[in-house]
Amino acid sequence: MMDKAKLLQELLEKEKSGTLKAKDRLAIPAQDIPEQDAEARRRNVSEVALGYTEEQARIEALRCLQCRNTPCVEGCPVRIRIREFIGAVAAGDYRQALAIIKENSLLPAVCGRVCPQEVQCQEKCTVGRSLKDVSQAVSIGRLERFVADWAGSHNGSPQDAHRESGIPAVAPPTGMKVAIIGSGPGGIVAAADTRRAGHEVTVFEAFHKPGGVMVYGIPEFRLPKAIVRQEIETLRKMGVKIVTNFIVGRTRTIEQLMKEDGFEAVYIGVGAGLPSFMNIEGESLVGVYSANEYLTRANLMKAYQFGAGADTPIARSKKVAVVGGGNVAMDSARTAVRLGAEKVYLIYRRTEKEMPARVEEVHHAQQEGVEFHLLQNPKRIIGDANGSVTAIECLRYELGEPDASGRRRPVAIPGSEFQIEVDTVIIAIGNLSNPLIRQTTPGLEFNKWGNIVVDENCRTSMAGVFAGGDIVLGAATVILAMGQGRIAAAAMNEYLARKQGSRSE
Repeated sequence: MMDKAKLLQELLEKEKSGTLKAKDRLAIPAQDIPEQDAEARRRNVSEVALGYTEEQARIEALRCLQCRNTPCVEGCPVRIRIREFIGAVAAGDYRQALAIIKENSLLPAVCGRVCPQEVQCQEKCTVGRSLKDVSQAVSIGRLERFVADWAGSHNGSPQDAHRESGIPAVAPPTGMKVAIIGSGPGGIVAAADTRRAGHEVTVFEAFHKPGGVMVYGIPEFRLPKAIVRQEIETLRKMGVKIVTNFIVGRTRTIEQLMKEDGFEAVYIGVGAGLPSFMNIEGESLVGVYSANEYLTRANLMKAYQFGAGADTPIARSKKVAVVGGGNVAMDSARTAVRLGAEKVYLIYRRTEKEMPARVEEVHHAQQEGVEFHLLQNPKRIIGDANGSVTAIECLRYELGEPDASGRRRPVAIPGSEFQIEVDTVIIAIGNLSNPLIRQTTPGLEFNKWGNIVVDENCRTSMAGVFAGGDIVLGAATVILAMGQGRIAAAAMNEYLARKQGSRSE
């Protein structure tokens, strides 16, 4: 294989001379991202994917055809100018690449790591379509991560470091107060964009640490918490106030925030944090966790330290069954591996092809020794005389006709029951909206699934109240939540400008 530096030099010379044609770009090999060794990473919580080298990033960027119609942008919920930022990477101008990304996205280091680009921007990439394989599309997400990481590790002057950290400018004070409920990705964007407009912004977070799902839901080995802390620190440097251990609906209601505490606008970005269960026998046994609880203990409260500085304990499991096939199931299974489990089984009622998890996450779980039990589903959880889990009984399935999701419906095979010996079961089959906001906010409209109803500008049925993310969309992605946070912030700024104008008349 040709040396990366030599390949890059040849490609740059061709590009400079105008001889790097589309067919040449399509022939450039896609760059695999360096990773920790699978066996080594089973015993640590450090990040698995190590990021592109500079040569890899520029080679990957040179694969981009620089399409005039930029189909990739159609797949980006926040409409980053992808062609331009990738062009800047190819040219080695990473500062310019970051500036382009940050026109539309405040969280490039986060999105570059955890967003499902393969079903968003990369799905529409002309390179992937030309090669008839989405996995061969230009790796937009990895390039975004490279640019963000470069900025984070740049050793320039303090002035450069400040400029590259992307602290947005703030307009003069308007005297208007905005409450952001939830400090996840949508809340961070909404807070930043309303603060930019000069409003006094306070973020209310129910947990003891801000960051939402990026802190409690996504493991360290996929998204280092230091990255999230940097984004939160950016908000603080902008003058945003962050209040933790504050449960809106319990500590204060939305009505109290607006009528008594003087907040003229409110953004609700509380996510969908109520775990779903299967309603099968044995779910109340000791050793059964929702994925929410399991991951929160491990991620937010450092349970992996087993008492050495940990805020909360967690069981030392030997044999773990994780039920589900999404990213949360993969995160739970891979966390169980790192917490020392001898066996981790992932039980999913369809085949690997139908799994909603990212291909990369499935691949990493398999590399790390997670055993996939496909076309199977729990029937009951079995316990001992002390009420602790001892086994899980499953049924075998086969695929029938497609259901409403477009995936083939799993059909149980009668009489196919079998048991797997386990001491821990983690249920990772999705979340519902927490009913607290609904129960404490009369006049706020919800749909039959408990999601807040909003218009195209994320306005709710209550004047001055906006919402976005999982509480509106159901289970969504970081970038979709960010997109809604941006839409809501623009609508909030417009609403507050009108309100301010009417006061001055």
